[in-house]
Amino acid sequence: MKVPTAEPVITINKDQNTGSITNGNLTAKIDPFKNLSFYNQDNKLLLKGYQRNRIDDMTSSVDTTKVSHFNSALNIDSREFKPLVGGDFELKVRFEANQDEKLFGMGQYQQDFLDLKNTKLELAHRNSQASVPFVLSNQGYGMLWNNPAIGDVSFAKNMTEWHALSTKELDFWITGGDTPSQIEEQYAAVTGTVPMMPDYAMGYWQCKLRYRTQDELLEAAREFKRRHLPISVIVIDYFHWPKSGEYTFDPTYWPNPKEMITELHQMGIKLMVSVWPTVDETSSHYSDMKEKGYLIQTERGVPITMNFLGNNGFVDFTNPNAQKYLWQLLKNNYFDKGVDLFWLDEAEPEYTVYDFDNYRYYNGSNLQVGNLYPVTYSKAIYDGMKDSGDNQVINLVRSAWAGSQKYGALVWSGDIDSSFQSLRNQLAIGLNMAIAGIPWWTTDIGGFHGGVDNDPQFRELVTRWFEFATFCPVMRMHGDREPHTEPLSQDGGGKMPSGGPTEPWAYGESAYQIMRHYLNLRVALKPYIKKQMLAAHEKGTPVIRPLFYDFSSDGNAWSIENEYMFGDSILVAPVLHASESSRQVYLPKGIDWVDVFNGTASVGGTTITVKTPIAQIPVFVRADQYTNLKESFMVLQN
Repeated sequence: MKVPTAEPVITINKDQNTGSITNGNLTAKIDPFKNLSFYNQDNKLLLKGYQRNRIDDMTSSVDTTKVSHFNSALNIDSREFKPLVGGDFELKVRFEANQDEKLFGMGQYQQDFLDLKNTKLELAHRNSQASVPFVLSNQGYGMLWNNPAIGDVSFAKNMTEWHALSTKELDFWITGGDTPSQIEEQYAAVTGTVPMMPDYAMGYWQCKLRYRTQDELLEAAREFKRRHLPISVIVIDYFHWPKSGEYTFDPTYWPNPKEMITELHQMGIKLMVSVWPTVDETSSHYSDMKEKGYLIQTERGVPITMNFLGNNGFVDFTNPNAQKYLWQLLKNNYFDKGVDLFWLDEAEPEYTVYDFDNYRYYNGSNLQVGNLYPVTYSKAIYDGMKDSGDNQVINLVRSAWAGSQKYGALVWSGDIDSSFQSLRNQLAIGLNMAIAGIPWWTTDIGGFHGGVDNDPQFRELVTRWFEFATFCPVMRMHGDREPHTEPLSQDGGGKMPSGGPTEPWAYGESAYQIMRHYLNLRVALKPYIKKQMLAAHEKGTPVIRPLFYDFSSDGNAWSIENEYMFGDSILVAPVLHASESSRQVYLPKGIDWVDVFNGTASVGGTTITVKTPIAQIPVFVRADQYTNLKESFMVLQN
């Protein structure tokens, strides 16, 4: 997406020691106390630095009645650089708080609320946490904290404060707009949009922890075909390799990958393979990568940063040469054998100990640049695949930062637990990730940890999650189900046990029949989904988004956190609590809405009670689009 160019208008008043710069609809002003404020085209104040200084004799020439400022003895500046021992700075940037403000975006944090006002967020990646520091305000602006340093942000009642533990510079970007879509599209024009999603990726993805052998994987794929169930992608999870850092199939359990992939392709199924950035110190590439400087280093102690099934270092993807080195291994051992896409796991990266101050990258200390790691990880594989002829790259990745989307990053929400609380978290996470500029997002259907296939309570949860996932950007099953199997051996890929089955027929006949209907619905909705993916590619439009995105003039829509829009015409109200036989649904004003299960129309601007039997979650279509989508939803009746 090309960013339109504009000539900024700059004004300087030497007598008042003030200045302003206008670019498009946004104006930044600086007052005599070096405090910044931002205004839209209607001169509405959007954001103002939090400054508390005394107006003294040094500013006696200033007309203080025209200064939007407090005369205070606190001596607090809106921008604070604090020198660190050894060089560089700790940075804090403060803005005035607006108690009526609502804030959205910022990536994924494991919490079940959408509005981030009065929260404090760590600006760092962890397993199931991805910091993507773009925030959208209901006051008409968006702000990107364009600093990959480890830190935190507080959207408190008394002030907003951004904090970087170590940095060399201050860098943030602000845009204004009359609607959320204007703000989001302007942000996407700067940071990039996703590629066009491949047709196959809009279908159903089957994954589990873990298909242990070539025969297990093929048998699962064949069973989908025997049952005439739609499936687009099947996944080989971790430790299909003999040792971390070998980046190849363990031949004991995967003796003929090329033949296996050929059969999958003949069945119309794409293959995704998990890769980790971990390199075992006893693997064949470790010494070479260490000598070339391709591994993350430590400030103290030995450079072993993960001790899972061996002592491992992490590939340093901030090093362009390390990117090329790693891709060549993936190309030779996977891509050239027919592997279609990659699962970029451990992308935070997941250190055994999150001592952020102890790790050093090619680009600098982890404290200063650490949040860029998942971007460079995705970029390495994206560039390699593009150079190898793949023009519609999509790769699953467990973390992201601003800009990850343009490298084909499909982010998922990490190793979450199997509970309705976790499901509620995922709804908020998916919507805030979308606002943060990451339109490709998915979650482990049923959660990752703790599900037991034959437990009636878990079967209810996984069914409700499956229904929700039908209306997500990517519909993907995964999980570490109980009970585990025993390891196949004590060697290579045989060391790891496997979880229980995750295929739709694993949860009993009742759940299976419901899942079968929703799988068919996903296929029927493909033309609609394709339209939404095109908007994401061309403009950065989120595929799933809060109600306020499409109905910003409806004040109630800004407060609804348990519903969302799937594209521009379908409203989804997932069932988020156990044994819930009905729930309330708010329908945005300005249009009528049709219940897809009974064809009943309701007036927008009202809250209705909808029954939620186990086979149904409330789904409504804009009345003016119902004719176009009615046939797709008929598959739920068959």
